[in-house]
Amino acid sequence: MASNWDDLKPRVLSAIAMTIVGAASVVMGGIWFQMLVIFVTAVMVWELWTMIHDEPTKGMLLAALSAAVLSGAVTDNSMIGLLLLAVVPLIGATQLPKERGTFFIYAYAILGAGWGLVQFRMGNGVSWVVWMLLVVVVTDISGYFAGRMLGGPKFWPKISPKKTWSGTIAGWVGAGFVGFVFSMFTDAGLSIIAISVAVSFAGQMGDIAQSAVKRRMGVKDSSDLIPGHGGLFDRFDAVLGATLFLLLFTFVSYAVGGAS
Repeated sequence: MASNWDDLKPRVLSAIAMTIVGAASVVMGGIWFQMLVIFVTAVMVWELWTMIHDEPTKGMLLAALSAAVLSGAVTDNSMIGLLLLAVVPLIGATQLPKERGTFFIYAYAILGAGWGLVQFRMGNGVSWVVWMLLVVVVTDISGYFAGRMLGGPKFWPKISPKKTWSGTIAGWVGAGFVGFVFSMFTDAGLSIIAISVAVSFAGQMGDIAQSAVKRRMGVKDSSDLIPGHGGLFDRFDAVLGATLFLLLFTFVSYAVGGAS
C-alpha cells in the first residue's frame, strides 16, 4: 500500500514550486507570462526530440529556434502567427531518421498550444486562464487520489496502464465543481460546468497522447527535470490538451458566430 504513495512527497513539493511560479506569471501577464510559456514550450520540444532521437545538441538548437519563432508568433493573433509555428516541426522532421510524422505532429501541437495559451491570456484576462488551469489541476488531483484509493478498471491500459475509470470520472466531477464555482462569480452561466468537463476530458486526452508517444519510444518519462513528475512534457501534457481544445472551441465559436 505504501508504494502507491511513495511519489506523493516529491510530487507535492514540485507542484507547489511550479504553482508559485506559474501563478505569479499568470497574474503579472504580459512579457512575464509570455517568457514562461515560451521557455516551457521550448523545453518540451527538446524533450520530444530526445525521446525520439538521442542527440541532445540538435534538440537544444531546435528548442532555441522554437523560442525564437514563438516569440515572434505570439505577437500575431491571426492564422499567420499560427502557421509560422510549422517551421520548427518541419525542420526537426527533416533531421530525424525515423518518427518524422510523430515529431511534426507533437511539436506543432506543443507550439500551437503555447501560442494559444498566450493569446488566451491576452484576449480573456487572468480569471479565465486561472479557470482553465484550475480545471486541469483539479482534474489531476482528483484523478490521482481517486485512482489510488478506489482503483478499479483501467481507462486505457495499453496506453496508460495507471489510469483508472474511477480516477477519470473523479477528474470530470472535480472539473465540474470548478465550473460551478466560476459560474457563481462570472457571467458565464451554468454552461461553464459542461465546458469545464469538456476541458477536463481534453486535458486527459493530452495526457493519454503524451503517454502514447512515450510508450512508442520506450521511455518512462520525457526527462528527469522535475522530481516526482519527470519532465515538463509530463507535467504540462494536460495543459496542452486543454489549450488546444479551447483554441478549437474559440475558432468554431467565431466561425459559427460570423456565419450567423
